[in-house]
Amino acid sequence: MFERGSGAGGGTGGTDRTGGSDGATTSLRGIVDPAGARRGFALERLDPSPDLADVVERHWVVRWDLPPGETFTQVLVPHPVANVVAETSGYAAHGIPPGLFERTLGGSGAVVGTKLRPGAFRVLLGSPDAVRPGVRVAASVFLGPAAGEAGRRALALAGAGDLRAAVEVVEHPLRARAAAARTSRAVRDLGQVRATFAALVAGEVGPGGGVGDLAAVTGSSPRSLQRLFARYVGVSPKWVLQRHRVHLAADLLAADPGQDLAALATAVGYYDQAHLGTDFLRATGTTPGAYARRCAASRDALLTALHRAPAGGGADA
Repeated sequence: MFERGSGAGGGTGGTDRTGGSDGATTSLRGIVDPAGARRGFALERLDPSPDLADVVERHWVVRWDLPPGETFTQVLVPHPVANVVAETSGYAAHGIPPGLFERTLGGSGAVVGTKLRPGAFRVLLGSPDAVRPGVRVAASVFLGPAAGEAGRRALALAGAGDLRAAVEVVEHPLRARAAAARTSRAVRDLGQVRATFAALVAGEVGPGGGVGDLAAVTGSSPRSLQRLFARYVGVSPKWVLQRHRVHLAADLLAADPGQDLAALATAVGYYDQAHLGTDFLRATGTTPGAYARRCAASRDALLTALHRAPAGGGADA
């Protein structure tokens, strides 16, 4: 399971503990049908320690407890970053998936993850393999042989509800590796990547802005930015801009499924509705109209469940 988007709580509740720290380099968007996700799992986010904030965006914990025989499938639209994930199958870093990410949950369990900053996996791994689509690298390869045990301990702590202790456990090997990987060039280049993504997330690039506008906000040129992204991120600046617009469009549709799609396309920076539809379908596997209908149905189902819940209990809103 990966943390890719907006907060979603399941039957056990959900909380965002990030506290709105400055310099975000990825948004909280990406979960397909967030209202529907609330029925399946709880997602909680936690800030990294200050000394890791240059390489770690945030930590996250997903927990679920489904009735016997019931499963829940969640689809995520990935951000252009790697996640280091501890789950029952092992502790490993996962690069940008080549397409949608989908996971089916059953029974009860937990996953503890660390969402890295854009480009940070390339620095931590020290190899171009970090930007290969779909790459999976065992945590022990770049965090040392003790990483596996750290992942198992973190899972146990998360299962017991001690989320802060869980992320502190996984921070120990990350801290040691980051200290060794921070060469002068890595610090300089990672800082530029971070500034570029932070400008995009903060809205410093207008809705219709292109690669030139993205480069200009950090004093770079389009060609230099393309080389930087090729080395550290693994996707182009154009891809990042398109994914940002799709995330924004999906988030706005989830909040207001009944809105006019042509107006939505203009609001998120597309020339017309057709161009939004093409990118949206490619990224999410569905059209904007179908996605809006799904979100509307999930919101209605969630409201019905909340109204039926006994006073003082039931689903978390």
